Amino acid sequence: MGSFFYSMVDKDYQKQLEAWDKEYLWHPFTQMQDYLKESPVIIEEGSGIFLKDVAGKEYIDGISSMWCNLHGHRKREIDNAIKGQLDKVAHTTLLGMSNVPAIELARKLVEIAPRGLEKVFYSDNGSTANEVALKMAFQYWQHKGLKDKTQFVALQYGYHGDTLGTMSVGGIDIFNQAFRPLYFKTHLAPAPYCYRCPLGKQPDGCRLACLDELENILKKDAQSIAAMIMEPLVQGAGGMIIHPKNYLSGVRALCKKYNILLILDEVLTGFGRTGKMFACQHEQVVPDIMTLSKGINGGYMPLAATLTTREVFDAFLGEFSSLKTFFHGHTYTGHPLGCAAALAAIELFEKERLLEGLQPKIERLRNSLKPLESLPHVGEVRQCGLIAAIELAQDKATKTPYPWEERVGVKICLEARRHGLLLRPLAHIMIIMPPLIITPREIEMVVEIVGKSIEVVTG
Repeated sequence: MGSFFYSMVDKDYQKQLEAWDKEYLWHPFTQMQDYLKESPVIIEEGSGIFLKDVAGKEYIDGISSMWCNLHGHRKREIDNAIKGQLDKVAHTTLLGMSNVPAIELARKLVEIAPRGLEKVFYSDNGSTANEVALKMAFQYWQHKGLKDKTQFVALQYGYHGDTLGTMSVGGIDIFNQAFRPLYFKTHLAPAPYCYRCPLGKQPDGCRLACLDELENILKKDAQSIAAMIMEPLVQGAGGMIIHPKNYLSGVRALCKKYNILLILDEVLTGFGRTGKMFACQHEQVVPDIMTLSKGINGGYMPLAATLTTREVFDAFLGEFSSLKTFFHGHTYTGHPLGCAAALAAIELFEKERLLEGLQPKIERLRNSLKPLESLPHVGEVRQCGLIAAIELAQDKATKTPYPWEERVGVKICLEARRHGLLLRPLAHIMIIMPPLIITPREIEMVVEIVGKSIEVVTG
């Protein structure tokens, strides 16, 4: 790895930072008792796909800093856009007034989104974008006079955020169990998880039986269901579950048939991750509501957007006294710095022809992953665009997973870290999701390190 970093924190200050980190910080999705026993990676700088810690060690950012960095760290065009906006104004409210970057970005998002999504509501992150979508769908039906439509449908293993509303439509028990008494009513449909089919089917002959199960739910409870929410093509935190072809379009048809809004959570899959700008474009699906965050500005600043149709928007129009206003907002809604960064990030797709350049990288990733399939404890390797998952199995023949308490995924990540690669697992599932700017040779390096790390840990 080429050295592009210039400063390095002295050893005494390194020790001080580590002590302060353990003394004052509470890290997300982290068992702190384990964390306090380990020597943490403390990042100081970044450039391109690389990060450097305070000790001067360089790493490939193999998960795009939690799936959001698309264009690399310290991307000049995005840096300059933020600096330029900062010279004008850092923050103004969007409540009852507007700002230039928020307007320009809304226009750009509508321009690149699936045709029919014409209105943009800003928030701060993926959870809040989905919370907006749920409330919007609920209130839409209230205004349409169908007041019994108060429930939702979601997928087993689905993940849409950590607010109470988004956890109510989540399908990952280990995340949700502690808070279950606080949730509203949600129907969970079986996930199209072909490797571990919940219906016991085989992919070659299932004929998408999971869609039949979904239809049974919709047929029975259509009068009380406001919307279905799902991640299109790839269920992220549930294990990077790749959906079979035509599942998404089948869901769209069922939602239309039973008069139910479709919310597509493109927080992870949006902005090129699957090989197209948005995952739903692979099957020409246009949802009623679409949520975006993570890659919206290349992971530079907190920003999210919920896009919807004019039909949904118009249901909220009325006299002030009618109380049809959408009573939802955030302090940093339409944040000028975040919007300026997003405009620059989206322009890079056109300027650098990013989508066209992804196909050779996607193919290189596919070819690099093939040898991993023969490893004795690799149950399945799956890929969609530049998203890849390696699901480990304690027993390959029976598909028995490693118990999550054994922290096999964590151990593999620690081994990869020794070789200059930063990863974060989903229990026994290893994730590869680098910035889009990664080169084919660097893809090979990443997969090689992952493979060696799996072999070391699993024997």
